[in-house]
Amino acid sequence: MGVLQHVQHQISSLNDLIKINNDRIAGYEKANESTNEIGLNLLFKEYIDQSKANVSDLKEYIHVLGGDPTDGTSLSGKLNNTWIDVKAAFGSKDRHGILADCERAEDVAKKAYRAALDDKELIWEDQQVVFILKKHLESLIVAHDTIKALRDAEVNA
Repeated sequence: MGVLQHVQHQISSLNDLIKINNDRIAGYEKANESTNEIGLNLLFKEYIDQSKANVSDLKEYIHVLGGDPTDGTSLSGKLNNTWIDVKAAFGSKDRHGILADCERAEDVAKKAYRAALDDKELIWEDQQVVFILKKHLESLIVAHDTIKALRDAEVNA
């Protein structure tokens, strides 16, 4: 892989992570609309802000690489948000269901970050981007574990 192809692969991977974060923002906005529980609303807003900060970090680094950041969401994210809309329209908006949807979305985000960090073709030469990606992943793991604990507490309540 040539230098230009390598840089393009990095830009593409970072744009994929932007899409994942945009999916996460849209998902938490839907979840926020599905509940009036103040504690969950505050948590969902925190995760929306977290993903917005992640997007900002990723866009900044894409500019450093000379690329153009995306503003979109992934197809799977659009399908997931559509599914959440359908469930909300026809089903109950119970706390457990909302949290289960959020946990599945967190699993997708974690998997995407791990894939970017583990991609042998990327070979992130700039340790700053590795630090940023690891920092994002760590915060996603904490968010996932928080959502999962809240979901599991619903089952045991």
